[in-house]
Amino acid sequence: MSVMVFGDKSLDLSHPRVMGILNVTPDSFSDGGRHNTLDQALRQAERMLEEGADFIDIGGESTRPGAAVVGEQEELDRVLLAVEAIKARFDTIISVDTSTPSVMTESYKLGAGLINDVRALERDGALQAAAATGLPVCLMHMRGTPQDMQNAPSYTDLVEDVERYLAERIEASVAAGIKADNIILDPGIGFGKTLVHNTTLLNYTERLLAMGHEVLIGVSRKTMIGDILNVPVAERLYGTMGANASTYMKGARIFRVHDVKPHVDMLKVMHQIEESRNA
Repeated sequence: MSVMVFGDKSLDLSHPRVMGILNVTPDSFSDGGRHNTLDQALRQAERMLEEGADFIDIGGESTRPGAAVVGEQEELDRVLLAVEAIKARFDTIISVDTSTPSVMTESYKLGAGLINDVRALERDGALQAAAATGLPVCLMHMRGTPQDMQNAPSYTDLVEDVERYLAERIEASVAAGIKADNIILDPGIGFGKTLVHNTTLLNYTERLLAMGHEVLIGVSRKTMIGDILNVPVAERLYGTMGANASTYMKGARIFRVHDVKPHVDMLKVMHQIEESRNA
């Protein structure tokens, strides 16, 4: 049984798990400004938990292409208020979507259970801050920065380049004191990648799993879905579900999404069918 401990809670990751996205920012690509007051954030968290979310992933810095840089204090102000309030009201695992060491440290003190870093703990002090919490971490691959990552991204060998980068970040994390069993990997769909790069990486989910860590997939409502279907952000649910279903079949078990209930239902049915086959 693949059980991981997230602060004061644990999860069996042999079952599919859904991470509900809660952006407490004014400028996120899909829901910017919709949840950036405390009341709005609490209502959205409650809705996602009622729909079956296993995690609430709180982010105070938009990482969409071309996003503005957020100052440390502003990110702290946004994230900590939401972490404290959600932890006080709901029995769930709180993930903090941050690259900022102080946000990691202070969120941990308030009860966060996972550090989800799009920069794979590369900011100065991030490795040390994450290790000091003892929490699991999610290391994501990104080519460039949110400000320039979509400016003609290219790779020598896409899958090998992503694997090599993540292997280096795993090594650095373990050297800093993070337990290898506490590391989750994210291929970084949409972060410095073209449509072909994204679809290729999703096809190679099993290669990432072969590195010995759980894999998180974050493709919800992203540009690749819009490019394939030629639909706006608000109409990308079914495309997102198709992408997530394909990676579930390849072994991914954690899915970061905006639309919780459709994914909970889909994954429950898929898992039941898989269990019946294995039996």
